[in-house]
Amino acid sequence: QVQLVESGGGLVQTGASLSLSCVVSGGTFSRYSMGWFRQAPGKEREFVAVISWSSGRSYYSDSVKGRSTISRDNAKNTVNLQMNNLKSEDTAVYYCVADPTDVLVITFNAPDSAYWGQGTQVTVST
Repeated sequence: QVQLVESGGGLVQTGASLSLSCVVSGGTFSRYSMGWFRQAPGKEREFVAVISWSSGRSYYSDSVKGRSTISRDNAKNTVNLQMNNLKSEDTAVYYCVADPTDVLVITFNAPDSAYWGQGTQVTVST
């Protein structure tokens, strides 16, 4: 059984930085494309970033591009999301996702076969 556990969320002020981590257990981490999604209150879950298992390339939503960096450590089964210059609109629950296919990298949507974490809250105060 594949499990994902996020950490690193919290309450920060506008302009601050935050690093989220996600540890994956029970699967073949090195063969998963790893991504982050977020869901703000009253809004749908949206794509944030993804890093490919095969190429190592990363892709970002326009809303975080230039302010965020996704990285992975296959030795530690961990994916990280470094977010800088946080804005109030970054407030959301952030979810880690593991995709054993190429769907997430290609479409920025997670397939039904993807595995999800339970989420970690990020709150940015003004």
